[in-house]
Amino acid sequence: MSPFTIGAVGHFGLAVRNPRATAAWFTRCLLLPPYMEVDEDTLSVGNDAVTIWFFKGTPSPETLDHISFQLRDRAELERALEHLKRENVDLEDPGDEIGPQAEGAPDLGIWFHDPDGYRWELSART
Repeated sequence: MSPFTIGAVGHFGLAVRNPRATAAWFTRCLLLPPYMEVDEDTLSVGNDAVTIWFFKGTPSPETLDHISFQLRDRAELERALEHLKRENVDLEDPGDEIGPQAEGAPDLGIWFHDPDGYRWELSART
């Protein structure tokens, strides 16, 4: 028997240039509602699956390759892509945005960047 099981992501924090602007972007583009504000330099967005804290600092997108959020299915992934396009999000692979996570992988994904340069993915099982 395993001593513990990892569940949903509780929270994580990112250094960003402007926490308020970044939180607004995540609310508008990824539909994550405001969660909590400590002060103008530290605030978060989140839902039942994840909370993301933004704090004023120097963004460091090169410190991680990307962060992925799982969607229910391909139809939801396609609706998400249309929403991201309407919001003029910096999508990778323009014209061919939905693709396999890796060669032969059963999951599909969309990759994009936030205004601070961090790379994100929305994925779905097929």
